Amino acid sequence: MRIRTLTLAAASGAALLAAGVLPASASSGATPKSAQEGTVSAADLLSKVTSCSQISNGKYRTDDETSATIPVCGKNGAVFWKADMDIDCDGQRTTNCNENADPWYQDDTAFHQSNGQPLKADSLPYIVVPSSSSIWNYSSYGIKGGGVVAVIYNNKVEYAVVGDTGPTNIIGEASYATAKALGIDPDPATGGADSGVTYILFKNSTVSPIESHSAAVSLGDQLAKQFLQNN
Repeated sequence: MRIRTLTLAAASGAALLAAGVLPASASSGATPKSAQEGTVSAADLLSKVTSCSQISNGKYRTDDETSATIPVCGKNGAVFWKADMDIDCDGQRTTNCNENADPWYQDDTAFHQSNGQPLKADSLPYIVVPSSSSIWNYSSYGIKGGGVVAVIYNNKVEYAVVGDTGPTNIIGEASYATAKALGIDPDPATGGADSGVTYILFKNSTVSPIESHSAAVSLGDQLAKQFLQNN
């Protein structure tokens, strides 16, 4: 989790602190090579989230400086939102994710690997959900650590897990590995996407172990097919 006090633009001066981008390698040994994972297309998934049935009590900001415009929406078997993508580099300290690369770095994540250690942001695709508040309580809607998420950007699909929690009033954040797989600049200080990212979180799902990206892809593909059938 991190709380941004600077916009991406304002943080551009921190680029010199950023480490070089290296190939990601998932803990399970499965490296996200292509962002078109599974058999369900981005277009098919997006066709089911064209309208929003708002389930959150209010709306979220994408950054501290923006107004609250992003609702959490409900569908059969899932919740979703459309936002930006800030880069989460929290968790185990690595070449790409550390205090020098990320001004907001924290050495822990809300949810942990099967061995009890924090997740690895530069090798495991995961997303960040807002911490429970009066706006929305994710756990009340079947969303939990290790749950499967389809992240869609630029007609690409990447399966991730719920791996961390963030500020109670901000939404739209994912790990270094998620961004890189989708072709988004993963630099935690200056990267990310300003808009155009769709997050579909499948209710009551759990990837075991949470650090297995291949397990997330397999389960995500199954749940995506069910999502299309049920909506």
